[in-house]
Amino acid sequence: MRHKFYIILCLCFSLQLQTVAQSVKDSCFRILMVGMHASGQLPKYDLEKRFGPNLSAGLNFTWKTKHNLLFSVEGSYFFGRNVKEDVVANMRNSDGHITDNEGYPADLRLTERGWNIYGNVGYMISKLGNNPNSGVFITVGAGWTQHKIKLYDANQKIAAVNGDLKKGYDRLSGGFGISQFIGYKYISNNRLANCYFGFEFYEAHTKSFRGFNYDTGLTDTQQRFDVLMGFRFGWILPLYKRTKDFYYY
Repeated sequence: MRHKFYIILCLCFSLQLQTVAQSVKDSCFRILMVGMHASGQLPKYDLEKRFGPNLSAGLNFTWKTKHNLLFSVEGSYFFGRNVKEDVVANMRNSDGHITDNEGYPADLRLTERGWNIYGNVGYMISKLGNNPNSGVFITVGAGWTQHKIKLYDANQKIAAVNGDLKKGYDRLSGGFGISQFIGYKYISNNRLANCYFGFEFYEAHTKSFRGFNYDTGLTDTQQRFDVLMGFRFGWILPLYKRTKDFYYY
């Protein structure tokens, strides 16, 4: 009897998965999609003068309607080592080196740090997908972008960048912007793979939050136009409801 029970249970479970897969394949569902993403990005316009290529990682939550309308919220953290603007040029000697409080060569590292958060709306063309819940999609959005130059004193021996003094050099800037994305979303007919990929674009009008830069001795009132463009790949966990049951992929 025990073996018969296990066999019946396995058959029921198999039929349930078949029903779910068939439903995803043949019907368009309302789906909540939780995702993680990673990107390689290139800065343009004013941002290109300060930073080189960077990486980005983040999370997003997307609600897809039965008519394939998309509503999403996303947040990303971007970072890199390609800092072009030498904000500590006034500390360098004739050889281009920085010395610490004791007169020895200092280990001061400049890196890029930033984040953004955006709300998006879009549409998915399921006729170009592998099922009614997949396809080419386009989104547009609006949100906030912020970035700075991180100064890391490895040995903690440079008085000029100790504590809050770093704020006079970090060029912290931020502002509102818009975003666009075009890509392909793949929701599989089984539980094996759910992902998306495509090209992302961010354009933000930013300004300095510091107001005064220690290295130049000048106020910073420049209005900036910062652009990021890149290629993104994301993993998706789709959650959708059919009758009274939730199915998790």
